[in-house]
Amino acid sequence: MDTLFENKKIVIYTDGGARGNPGPAAIGAVVGNKRYADTIGETTNNVAEYKAIIFALKKAKHLIGKAKSKESEIEVRSDSELIVKQLEGEYKIKDEELKPLFVDVWNLRQDFKNIEFTLIPREENKEADRLVNDALDLT
Repeated sequence: MDTLFENKKIVIYTDGGARGNPGPAAIGAVVGNKRYADTIGETTNNVAEYKAIIFALKKAKHLIGKAKSKESEIEVRSDSELIVKQLEGEYKIKDEELKPLFVDVWNLRQDFKNIEFTLIPREENKEADRLVNDALDLT
């Protein structure tokens, strides 16, 4: 069985963070059994959260291939209430800096059969959080 899938669905954990808000920022993503982290310069926590999701969706598409991605269901799990609720249409996007990032995620949604965004408790997102902090510790 492909370790990228959980119950025929690709499960992704993402996190983004900035020290100082704005400050040095990083993203972390767990896509199946693969882990990714990177620094993204100076920005806010919310921008980092969006960038982590964008990165993870692009990575998932790359890992499974363009053709198979159209048939794939994705669940993005994040501990950011603001971002998850915005992406699910429950909250309006008031921050002008977040609007183009929302559009980027919306456009990436078209590459998959379905994407669901799930708000999870911080305790369930420890691995993605650790990836963010490890990346920030290296800066």
